[in-house]
Parts: sequence; structure tokens; C-alpha cells
Amino acid sequence: MNKIKKEKEQGLLSRIFYYAGSYKRSYILSIILATAGVACEIIPFFLTGNIINMLIGGNRLFAAYLPLCIWIGIFWTGRVIFHTFSTGVSHKATFKVLGNIRKVMCERLAKAPLGTVLNIPSGELKSTMIERVDSMETTLAHIIPEMTSNLLAPLAMFVIMLFIDWRMALVSLITFPIGLLSFATMLKDYGSRQANYVEKTKILNDTAVEYINGIEVIKAFGKSESSYGKFVNAAKEAASSCIDWMRASLGGMAGSLAIAPCTMLSVLPIGGILFALGSLTSEKFILIIILSVGLVTPIITVMSYLDDFAKAKIIFEEVDGIVNLEELKRPSESKGLPGKNDIRLENVHFGYGGKEGTEILHGIDLSIPEGKMTAIVGPSGSGKSTITKLIASLWDVTGGSIKLGGTDIRDIALDDYNSRIAYVSQDNYLFDMSVRENIRMGRPGATDAQVEEIARKSGCHDFIMGLEKGYETIAGGAGGHLSGGERQRITIARAMFKDAPIVILDEATAYTDPENEALIQSSVAGLVKGKTLIVIAHRLSTIADADKIVVVNKGRIDSTGTHRELLAMGGLYRSMWDAHMSSKDG
Repeated sequence: MNKIKKEKEQGLLSRIFYYAGSYKRSYILSIILATAGVACEIIPFFLTGNIINMLIGGNRLFAAYLPLCIWIGIFWTGRVIFHTFSTGVSHKATFKVLGNIRKVMCERLAKAPLGTVLNIPSGELKSTMIERVDSMETTLAHIIPEMTSNLLAPLAMFVIMLFIDWRMALVSLITFPIGLLSFATMLKDYGSRQANYVEKTKILNDTAVEYINGIEVIKAFGKSESSYGKFVNAAKEAASSCIDWMRASLGGMAGSLAIAPCTMLSVLPIGGILFALGSLTSEKFILIIILSVGLVTPIITVMSYLDDFAKAKIIFEEVDGIVNLEELKRPSESKGLPGKNDIRLENVHFGYGGKEGTEILHGIDLSIPEGKMTAIVGPSGSGKSTITKLIASLWDVTGGSIKLGGTDIRDIALDDYNSRIAYVSQDNYLFDMSVRENIRMGRPGATDAQVEEIARKSGCHDFIMGLEKGYETIAGGAGGHLSGGERQRITIARAMFKDAPIVILDEATAYTDPENEALIQSSVAGLVKGKTLIVIAHRLSTIADADKIVVVNKGRIDSTGTHRELLAMGGLYRSMWDAHMSSKDG
């Protein structure tokens, strides 16, 4: 983390080299090739000057000009070749850089608390990780070789002009500061205008994602006009922020591009006077004219990159916002792996947004025995799912501790801990691949036969075979090609395939009808035998046989016991049970 921040402070090029990794050598090779291209670019100017001076001198022998013309062709061809290879090498390195940036962001999101990730709008994440990072490709691929060549070429020319005639070398730069002043007017309010454009673009992305994801609800409730109006307004504001910015910059940009390259405005009259006075030879005058033509244009090209620099800097800041997300407090290597799989929550406090956020859990003390079924029930919003997510290490507690086999889970490496947990929530997710591959994710490398075996044991095989292509049916994005109940049953099979010693089912059958729910529970019961099972269920009758039932209310433990013990106590569990039975009777 410190290294990332340090690299950021060193500037854009340092950031590029940081993410380039082993491909730094490719960028160095790109610079070497670009430098060779610069040499090939400068030499033809001298050869052209010699040709013109020979013409003025009256040399009419074709044989005298042919070698010079051939060399000019060779060097210009060499310039094209070196430039092509230089940008080709830098493009290859840039694709690696962009890939590494995305990998680092994905790794950090995987290690960050779930609540932190969920607080970032999905449209913003998508925009940064895909469109925004991808938009840097041209800038990063050209910035190193072309910046090198476009700075080295005029610098080398200017040094040579100083040796030819220092007065004319300085004269050739007269229009440049005037153009630079014009360019400076374009930079007025540049930062605020760009920040406004970036912000409006983010709002547009978020609104577009919201509109697309909610299109079914929008149509169902007749809100298409107002929702589409919100999207249109966001699009107009994003477009206006860009158009207004471009209009404000147009005059300064046009002025700089028109004035700065016009070196002849100063070179021709002043050089003509010096030539007339006899203090400048015709040979030097002609060579100065030719060199000055190519002096400022490359610098203008470099100046045109400033906008790309600023955009790349802002994008890297967005990347840093993800890369520098606070991680779950876990060691890279476990300090000691517990021998048991019982879980203990000791005075656990938790609030979304950390200690400064609104507290959800208030001093939870809970013991979950190994190899038993523990059910957590309570009213909606009582903190049931929050407890299971903390146990699954999707968040860190803001106070107290959670221990696995007597070891604080913050002393266990995340990979080691995750290998012991199989977690299924009601918000199940399937990837846009076949049903078979979705299940296989629970045990990578498993054979097709093993996948089908776990599907049978989980009660999924029959309905999977009823799909259009059986196990090869594509689930679609987020499992969109399947029903909610089908998605849940496949995610349960995937979790069971992991064969972890601790299984958490957070209302995992919420979208399943009672008949299939009974089938799933019967199938899962055999698969979780001897495992530490934690279940949250909205139908109390499904957890009546649990070894331990924990009643949660308003972020605190209300009561614990078996089904019979809690009914005998009366209180919240009894009222919940009566309400549940009443709804069944109805």
C-alpha cells in the first residue's frame, strides 16, 4: 500500500512503470527505438539543406543529388520503421499495464469488506474498471515513445541551430512563447471544468445502470416517463459539461496552434536582415530555415498531450480510490490453524461505515457448536444476516471478536478461512457460463461425473436435465436465464460441492416453493451431516429440529434454546411461531 502511494506521488510515468512490472523493459526498448527514429528524422533536414545549397550554387549534375535523395529516403523509411516498432512495443506493454491495473483492483475488491464494496455504485465501478481504464490505452501507449521523440527532436535541432548561429536559434523561438500564452488561456478553470465533466459522466453511468437494471419495475409501475426523463437529464448535463468545456477552450487552442508553429514569421525577416548585412551566410540561412520548420511542431504535439495527461491522472486517482480501499484485517499467512470448527462471537459490535456509522449489532455473545445445526431467527432487520456475513468474513467487526476453534479469525489468512466456509445467501449469483461450470466452481478440477453426482445429492439433477441443454445450459448474466428457485438450487449444489466444514445458509431457499424446499432440505441434510451448520430461514417450521435456535431482535440476542424450550419460554419466538402457524393455516 505504501509503495502504491509513493509511486502515485512520483507522477504519471512512475505509475505506468509500477503497473508495467516485468514489461518495464519493453517501455525502455520503446524509448531506444523512438530515439533512433529521432536521429533518422533530423539527418534528412541537413541533407535537404545541402541539396538546396547545391542548387543555388548552380550544380546541375544529377549524379551529385541522387545519393543525397537516396539517403533521405533511407532515413525517412528508417524513421517510419523505428516509430512503428516503438509504438508496437509500447502498445504491447500498455495492454499489460491495463491488465495489471484491473487485476490489482479486482484483488483489492476481493479483500475489501463487502459493505465498502456495496457502497460504491455499480455503474461507477463498471465505468472505472472497464471504460475509464480502457480509455487510457492510447495515451499510455504513445506517451513514452512519442513524448521521447517529440521532445528529443526539437531539442536536438535547437542545439544544432545554436552551433550554426545562436542568434537565429533564439529568433526561431519568438512565436513559441506567444502561442504558449494563448495556450495558457485555454487552461483557465481547466481543473474545475474537467472535474465537472468527470462527475457528470459518472452520474450518467450510474443513472444508465439504474435505468437498465430497473426496467422491469419501471414498466410494471408506469414510471418509464419519469425514469427516462432522469436518464435524459443526466445525458444532457454530461454532454453540456463537455460542450461548454470545449467552447471555453476553443479560442486558446486555435490561437496556440496557429501562432506557435509559424517560425517563418520571425526567421525570414530577421534572417533576411542579417543576411543583407553580411553577418549570416546563405548556407547557414537556408539550413536555419529548414530546421526551424520542424522545431516547434513537435512541441505543440507534446502540448496536445497535456489533456491526455490530465485525464490519465484523474483516472489513476479513481483507480487509487479502489486500490487503496481498506482491506479486511487478515495476515498473509495464518498464525495458527484451529483444530476445531466451533464458532464464538464475543461482545461483537458492528455498524455499516465503521465505528462512525450507525451500529447494527450491540454486544453479541454467541456460541455455535461444532457439528451441530444452529438456526438464527428474528424479525426483519434484526441483524440475522449481518451476523452470518460477519462469520463468513465478509466484513470486520467494529468491536469484539469472532473466534474459530478458539482462534480469532483476524489471525487466520483469508484463503485459509474461506476454505472452511461455504456460504449461500438469498442473493445468489451465477456466472454467464454453463450450469455444469457454475457448479464446478465449488471444486475446480472436478470431473463431469463428480459434478453430476453432487447435483443428484443436492436434489438438482432432475430439474437440470429438464433444461434445454441439460448441464450445458448457459445460466446467463447473473443467472438471468434461470428462475430464482433454479438459481438458488444450483448455488446450494455449488456450495455443497466445496465440502467445507462450516456451512452457512442465509435464507438460501427464500425463492423456493415449499415442495422443493422440503426436497432441498432433505438432500442437504445428508450432505451437511457432521458439519457446523448455520441457517437463517424465513419459515420457522424448517428449523424446528435445529440443535440450537438463536432469536435476534434489534441487534441483540433475545433468547436461545431448542424449539421446545423457546416455545415454553413464550416471548418473541412464541409470537413468531404463532404467526407462522397462523399463516400456514390460512
